[in-house]
Amino acid sequence: MGVFTRLGEAELAEVATVFALGAPGPFEAIAAGTINSNFRLDTDRGRWFVRVNEGKSEDDVAWEAQLVEALAAGGVPAPPPVHARDGRSYAQLLGKWVSVFPWRTGRHLAPDEVTVDRAHALGRMLAHLHEVGRALPDSWRRRSIYDHDHLVARYERFATSTDPELATAIAVLGEELALAGAAAAARARATTGIIHGDLFRDNVLWHGEQLTAVLDFEQASGGSLAYDLAVCLNDWCWTGAPRLELAAALLSGYRAARALTAADREALPIELRAAAARFTITRITDVYLARVPNPDKDFRAFLARCRAWQGPKLGQLSALL
Repeated sequence: MGVFTRLGEAELAEVATVFALGAPGPFEAIAAGTINSNFRLDTDRGRWFVRVNEGKSEDDVAWEAQLVEALAAGGVPAPPPVHARDGRSYAQLLGKWVSVFPWRTGRHLAPDEVTVDRAHALGRMLAHLHEVGRALPDSWRRRSIYDHDHLVARYERFATSTDPELATAIAVLGEELALAGAAAAARARATTGIIHGDLFRDNVLWHGEQLTAVLDFEQASGGSLAYDLAVCLNDWCWTGAPRLELAAALLSGYRAARALTAADREALPIELRAAAARFTITRITDVYLARVPNPDKDFRAFLARCRAWQGPKLGQLSALL
């Protein structure tokens, strides 16, 4: 995690001018991103989150801004992008696309801070996000790059490795990808719409018991709503092992805002395993093999989830559906 593009006083003053943020004051780089460079900027009009979109096309930045603005208008607690003076919700600076969002107060939860009430609130918010997203035009449902074929291709990059650290992962992931491929028809029957795709604890802010913001829609796409729910269950309901009481609360909150169809319920146990495999694979390729020193993204943490869902816990969670 770090800052890839350095913005100084002069550059941030230009951002403030281009986005009409007011007279710039103190600023600080936020070394928390794995993809973008992020900054906090104070002006006489308030506090702002400035993001330098690293390695993205204008179409990517425009799509995300359009989506977040529409979700926010529908009541999803997603800070909407600030429009630049030219009317666009982003601008170019130093050859890169820059986005600005109003600052939201809050913090991320640690795994042991997820309570039944917070899990319920998260589930309800996710269901609302899905309902608002389903009402948006079908043309907005861009394809996710993390589909089954893509994950298989990534897996094949290390499947023949002799690294002893990867031996168990290679065996387990081979089984999980085979299962996901065989279950393609059941997965395809689940309800589709706009999904966040990466709704981990570090993409949600809380102020006390109140969920104040959902962030980072960079991996949003069209996709299975059951898969999006499975991503949340894998992250929010885990402290070294599945926490079924939290899973029950998250599912209860979700169902309070959106009913699961029979096809969704059939697909969800499959997606729990598929999501665990996906994040194990990407952490191997993007962190472990790339030698990125990021202990928060150790592939072994998600490999443990893969192995847990191969046992009786999957049936116990399925009984909650």
